[in-house]
Amino acid sequence: MITSYREFWEFYLREHSKPLTRILHFVGTSLGIVLLIWFVWRGQWYYIPLCFVCGYAFAWFAHFVVEKNRPATFQYPFWSFISDYKMMFYMATGRLETELERTVRNGDQQEVRK
Repeated sequence: MITSYREFWEFYLREHSKPLTRILHFVGTSLGIVLLIWFVWRGQWYYIPLCFVCGYAFAWFAHFVVEKNRPATFQYPFWSFISDYKMMFYMATGRLETELERTVRNGDQQEVRK
């Protein structure tokens, strides 16, 4: 059982180990944001749920088909939602590889040493 966001973030990154999974998350989240802006700008509030459908369709496809794991959204919906944007930010700023090294790869090395 994960009890802190720090633990969850490391788990989240491990669950997104394949680059294609991360790219599909980035595309889905980006399209969701674009749709949100479009619907708000047009005053079509009733379409806003489609933003989530779009974002999660790409993400869940990535998990079930590419990563072959269960989306973290099912067990940790809030932390997962926040982490989608955090990962997207790290990708957009070119810092994701450093973050992967810092969290996942270093954590895996520590597990091997135990």
